[in-house]
Amino acid sequence: MKRVRCPKCESFITFDETQYQEGQQLVFQCENCRKQFAIRLGVSKLRATQREEVLDEQENAEEQGSIVVVENVFHYKQVIPLHMGDNVFGRKVLGTSINCPIDTVDPSVDTKHCIIRVQRNKRGDLQYILRDAPSNTGTFFMNGILRDNDRIQLSEGSIITIGATTLILRTAHPEEDD
Repeated sequence: MKRVRCPKCESFITFDETQYQEGQQLVFQCENCRKQFAIRLGVSKLRATQREEVLDEQENAEEQGSIVVVENVFHYKQVIPLHMGDNVFGRKVLGTSINCPIDTVDPSVDTKHCIIRVQRNKRGDLQYILRDAPSNTGTFFMNGILRDNDRIQLSEGSIITIGATTLILRTAHPEEDD
C-alpha cells in the first residue's frame, strides 16, 4: 500500500500500487477537501519514500537530542530534533503553530499535545522536562497520566505516549575529547 498526501489539506490517501504500472498517471480526489490532483507512479528522483528512508536516531546527539516517533498503525517512524526552550509536539495540521509537528493521522493526538522543555541546569548539563499541553486525551509517562501541573524530568530512553503514538527521548551526547 502507498500513501499520497493531498496538496491542499495534507490529508493522506492510501491506494494499492500493485494494481498499476510504473509510469502510469493516477488522478485522486481528496475526501476531506475535494481537491483533485494527479501523480505519476514511479520512484521519486527527489528523495526516497518514507518507508525506504533510513533514519538515524542519533543524528542530533551533538546538539540537543531528538524524539523518536515509533511506527504504529497510523504513520511511519520519524526523528524530530529538539532545540533549547519549549518543544511543542502535536499532530501536523495546516495552520498550527507548533514547532515539533508529528506527521500522523492518529485522531487521538491533539494538534498541541505535550511540551518538552530543553534547558541547562546549574552545572551546565541538559535537562529535558515534560508537561501536558494540556491535551484532550492526556500525556502518559511510563504508563502514568500527567496532570496539568505535573513536570517530569526525562532521561535517555524515556517513553512518552500521546494518543496511540509512542515517543522515545534520545538525549544529546557531549562531544568526546580526543
